[in-house]
Amino acid sequence: MPNRLWYFVSGNTQQGPYSDDQLQDFIAHGTVRPDTLVWTEGMAAWQRAGDVPGLLPGGSSAPPVSPTLARPGEALADGGDHAGISLAADFSIWALLGRSLILIIGFLLVVPAPWAATSFYRWFISQVRVPQRPDLGFVGQPMDIWWVFVLLALCTYSGVTGIAHIHLLLLPVQAWLSWMTVKWIVSNISSNGQPLRLSFRGEALHYVGWYVLLNISFITIIGWAWVTTAWTRWMFRNVAGTRRAIIFNASGLEMLWRTLVFAIGCAFIIPIPWVLGWYVRWYVSQIALASRAT
Repeated sequence: MPNRLWYFVSGNTQQGPYSDDQLQDFIAHGTVRPDTLVWTEGMAAWQRAGDVPGLLPGGSSAPPVSPTLARPGEALADGGDHAGISLAADFSIWALLGRSLILIIGFLLVVPAPWAATSFYRWFISQVRVPQRPDLGFVGQPMDIWWVFVLLALCTYSGVTGIAHIHLLLLPVQAWLSWMTVKWIVSNISSNGQPLRLSFRGEALHYVGWYVLLNISFITIIGWAWVTTAWTRWMFRNVAGTRRAIIFNASGLEMLWRTLVFAIGCAFIIPIPWVLGWYVRWYVSQIALASRAT
């Protein structure tokens, strides 16, 4: 099974994704054994590594494993992984840096903002790995909500206009435009080229409230980290159309120290590609899928 990403279970926790070569290294070092449960795209359910043709030399006759694990993307049936199954991001740090710079330049120039934003979302979403959701993609087009991106780009200049308090007055406007963007992004996520028919059902007024609260929380120096994690959890709870619940596992303290490390690394310029990749991969890994409560 060449060019596939593999997952395996260790201590009731999903590990991965890993390439074929990485999985073979785990096999060689004994981390993945014949009775280890593995999964990759195309498999209907978890299987013992020894039962996957060609994965292990000679197969295995190891005793069966109790089927307490759900398929990838679901929580463990025995409650051993209450945090769900984490997503992963697979990208080059240089590609991330380049795409991010293009996005920033596009917004600074205003007119290219819709194309820069759409291109970035299309690339980034395609780098996210979700078990049982192959070839994740984005089908939104630059002209769908072009005016939203143009207005957001214009708002970036609000802090340097010289007009007193203009930035504070524009906060609700920026929040509403951001809400429109989130709705558009969620509704255009696809798999294998087909829209997933997701939707964001969070109300605009609530979103604006979170946005304003985040800006106010910066007065406390560190409170923004807890507001950010709570707001992110609220947003994922309001994504409709999924069979599984989307959760965000990061704590406020984790958000705080990792963001500070990221900011310090960026201040030294040279480490930017590495700290940016480290931060984004961590953020994506905190997004998980779990069985919905019944």
